[in-house]
Formats: sequence, C-alpha cells, structure tokens
Amino acid sequence: MEFIDLNPHGEIGSNCTFIKIGPFNLLIDAGLHPKKLGNDAMPDFNHINGCSIDCILLTHCHLDHLGSLPIITRDHPNVPVITTIPNKLLAPRMLRNSINVMKRQKEEKGIKELPLYVHKDIDHLKRALVTLPYGKSKFLHKDNESIEIKLHRAGHIIGACAIELTHNKKNIVLSGDVLFKPQRTLKGAKLPKGHINTLFLETTRGATKRQIGSSRESELERLIQSIQLIINRGGSCLIPVFALGRMQEILKVLFESMETGKLSKTPVYAKGLGMDVCNYFDKINQRNGLVDFNLKILKKLNVRAPEAKLRLGKNLKKKGIYLVSSGMMVERTPSYHIAASLLAHKVNGICFIGYCDPDTPGGKLIEQKNNETFFFEAFDYLSPILASIDKYDLSGHADRESLIKFAEKSNAKNIILNHGDNEARKWFKDVLRKSMPKTNLIDPDPCKLYSI
Repeated sequence: MEFIDLNPHGEIGSNCTFIKIGPFNLLIDAGLHPKKLGNDAMPDFNHINGCSIDCILLTHCHLDHLGSLPIITRDHPNVPVITTIPNKLLAPRMLRNSINVMKRQKEEKGIKELPLYVHKDIDHLKRALVTLPYGKSKFLHKDNESIEIKLHRAGHIIGACAIELTHNKKNIVLSGDVLFKPQRTLKGAKLPKGHINTLFLETTRGATKRQIGSSRESELERLIQSIQLIINRGGSCLIPVFALGRMQEILKVLFESMETGKLSKTPVYAKGLGMDVCNYFDKINQRNGLVDFNLKILKKLNVRAPEAKLRLGKNLKKKGIYLVSSGMMVERTPSYHIAASLLAHKVNGICFIGYCDPDTPGGKLIEQKNNETFFFEAFDYLSPILASIDKYDLSGHADRESLIKFAEKSNAKNIILNHGDNEARKWFKDVLRKSMPKTNLIDPDPCKLYSI
C-alpha cells in the first residue's frame, strides 16, 4: 500500500488522502482549510496529476472534508463518490452554502479565483454520489483483483462514517472523525472490531486532557444551569454553534430541558444554514431513522429569527437564547454580530460548546475573557467584557483515551496519525510508542509518498 496526505498544511484543514492498494487508486475526502482562502485552502492535487482514480470516498459533510470535492469530481468526471445516505442529501446543500461564502470572501478580500466552483459542478457531483448503507459491502474489480469497501457508523455528525478496505485478506481502516459516545440526536460510533492491519487514526483531541468526573451528560447539565442563571438575571444567552450537527443537538436539549422543567420557558432565536439543515434532519429521520430529530421540536420551541438590525454595544432588545453559527464566532457571522451587541452587558452570557481554534475570534475571546476589553476587528470596535463567558466540553470528537483504547484493541500492524495539530499528534505518538512498541507508527509529512 502507498499513501499521500494531500493536505499541504498538515494538522487539521484541507483533509484529503490518496491511497494506492494493489491496482486500485482511491481518494478519501477532499476538503477546504477553514483558515485559508482561495487556492491556498485546497489539497495539493498536483501530486496525483495524471493518475486515474477508481473511487472517491466521503466520510462526512463538514467542509474540511467535503469542500473541494466538486473540484476533484470536475477533473475526474466519471469517478463514483461512495458515501452514506445522509451525506448524499447533505453534501449539495453544504456546498451551495460554501459558494455563497466564497462569493462574499471574493468581495471582501479581493481574491480573484473565488468561488473555486459553481453550481453546475455541484450538480455533477450529485450525479456521482453513490450510497452505501452502514455495514454493507461494495466490491471494486480491476486487473483480476478486487477490493471490498465497507462503511461503519462513526458518530461525530449525521452521516459520518469510518471506512474499511479489504484487499488480499488485509484490512485498512480509516477512522474518519469519531465520537464513541451517543449524542441526543445520534448514536455513537460502531467501528470494526478485532485485528486491523493498517489504521488511519484521527488525533483531534490529543492535546486535551479528560476532565476527571466529567461526562457529556454532566456538561449538558452544567450548560442548562448556566443558561438558567443568565435568564434569571434578565440577560440573553448566546450559544455559537456549528450549523451541521451541533445546532440540532442543542435545540433538542433545550426542548427536553424546558419540557422537564429544568429550564424556564424562554424564547429561542436561530437562523441561517443550521435551520435549513434541520429540514434535512427531519427528512432523514422519516426515511430511515438514522437521526433522532424532527421539526416538531422547532414548532414547540417556537423558534424565531433574531432581530435584523444590531448595533455595536447596544444590548439585544429581544431577550432569550440565541443559537447561531459560526461555532467559533468567525468574523461577520451571526454569532460574531450578536456577541458584539451583548458582550458589554453583565446580565448576558456566551456559552461555547465545542472546539474553538485559538486563532478565531471565539478562541481569542475564551483566552481573553478575564481581560477588560475585547476587540472586534471586523467592526473596528473595542467592547468591554462584562457578560459571562464559559466553555463546555461537548465536542463531536472522541477523547484521546477512547481512541488509544480502540487502537490498542485493534492490534494494528501500522498506525497512521491524521487530523490533529502537532501537539495532539505528539501526545498520540508518545503514548502509542509505549503501549504498542511493535506497531509501525507514522506521523506523515504533508504531500510525501509513504509505502507500507
């Protein structure tokens, strides 16, 4: 087997892996780097120029795994893209939103090559998508050889899958992004058991220690208690969320908490892509039950849109819970706008529920929450920090201890680390070298060819 990590920047970003197994050339994911712009955000496809791809596999619909898929399918128009049923529904919607974002970036940043693709490219991708249910096998045949492809439930978000490839009685498992614990809307991961020859292992939370006595349920309880405190003091609570997955889970948590009396009946405000994704969740629930969410939740919560006009530093007129993207409070997104209104008022609060990159406004605010002021660079506005700021461990990724346990049980001959920053990968390397000394452990350099 040969492979290349085509993410030119390493760490977490434009995720894309090229794998050659026997005569088969496979591509796993094709994302865009969330902190890069234009061509710099793409995988380096130059390393597979002139190579015929037999199949592309998509693990899930977050843009760091999906965002450049229309480009590679445009260049390889006859290649099938194998993925799960929810991903086939969600991928076009997420990509159309990506076009809108790129058009706005072109105007704001003056990047000529944006957008990187257009709607007809997404239409072509839709025709290339082939669904494969969890646990079922699909075989590819070439040069009198065959390879078996099987997708496994990965938790993380709706439609997420791990990939198992079997060739000449040797299996290769690519974990994708994994969460073993169940969420309120989704079951946890169910990955292959037993011996694995080669394991590609995500390392996202390698630098994050597990808090003793903390669990997903206890963190949700703590979140609800914090929201109630904010409501009791007459303030509004901003919860920055990712549009796909986290918004739907928190909507369900709010609904259940209000129904059981753990949380006072309070207006809930939400808007944007996440609300549209709720419709897809409802469809997927009705068709095959792969997600536990329906639109009745929105109706019973009476979810409404936030006020249209916001003024910097002027408190929100409509008190309530604001559930808006982006989860990292990226500049000019709804969560960024709302934060610039409520941060200067001590009755309010901001509750971050997942990972925030330190370079994003959300990550910077978490680090600076004990300071007197915070600078909203996009607005050239310096705000006092008077609202409460808290963080809750509700990540969509498995903790590092769970991943180590899975790796050790797999008894893998080879382990390739991916999807993690340098500090996270280092932790996994240090632990696995001690616990699995006979395993060939690889932390691949970007765009370098490896042979196993």
